[in-house]
Amino acid sequence: MRRPRLVVGSILMTLALLAPGTEAAKKLRVVATIPDLKSLTEAVGGDLVEVDALTRGTQNFHEAEVRPSMMLKLRRADALIENGVELDAWADVAVLGANNPNIVRGAAGRIEISRGISLLEVPSTRVDRSMGDVHPLGNPHFSLDPGLAPIITQNIVDGLARLSPDDRAVLESNRRAFLERLDREMARWNKIMEPVRGAKVIAYHPDVIYFLTRFGLVQVGTLEDRPGIPPSPQHLVQIIRLIKAEGVKVILVEPWNDLKLAERVAAEAGAKAFVFASAVGAVKGADNYISAIEFNVTALAQALK
Repeated sequence: MRRPRLVVGSILMTLALLAPGTEAAKKLRVVATIPDLKSLTEAVGGDLVEVDALTRGTQNFHEAEVRPSMMLKLRRADALIENGVELDAWADVAVLGANNPNIVRGAAGRIEISRGISLLEVPSTRVDRSMGDVHPLGNPHFSLDPGLAPIITQNIVDGLARLSPDDRAVLESNRRAFLERLDREMARWNKIMEPVRGAKVIAYHPDVIYFLTRFGLVQVGTLEDRPGIPPSPQHLVQIIRLIKAEGVKVILVEPWNDLKLAERVAAEAGAKAFVFASAVGAVKGADNYISAIEFNVTALAQALK
């Protein structure tokens, strides 16, 4: 008579381990709109979170196409972490298709990380489409400024703690450990960049201003005539003259930009086209937040010597 009881008891224990609410099932399912936020959420969330991203670092985030695969990721999410400032405005369409009340705008699981960020390049005049892809609320590409990581990670911690208040202490501890490491790297990065501080660069598209400002570099022009609009031959002539006159050594290019065009302009002007890690995963080796900045600092410092 004891054997059936032992079998039943064993089955009940197994079912208890598999049931929701056990240790293995406690991870918050988090989806981030861009890979920078995925990496930062993993840093502060640690073992408490399971994080996926809706885009890749090699994409132009403004033009991300909403696909059914995005909606499937969002359908089961406890939280959606978005950049905001219209960088990932397409997320609203994906959320609508996901039919998940946890992450609709205004829900506890909708976490925007731009809160508290001092935005650069905020237009002082009325913006319209004739000006190209101008950011009407200010430049939203702030995530790769490591000096803003404390604000971004605090917004992530606050958002996750709304969903799991008992885990706030762990989230804060993870954040402190990450920022301590980042501070050590920042001291080294500043030392690496010090010899080239004040150097002038050309950006293909105006979305590197936060990184440049952090490390004391100066953007004197863009390869695009207007944001998001291919340059005219006349504009390219002007840019070549500008590069020569200002002694510019580097044109910063994103993975989706026309690298061959940038290389032709650079060759004509005596500069070099450099593919910039504009996001985590944008180039080989930029696999997380710190390694992406590491890539940019070391490669750019070398190119500007």
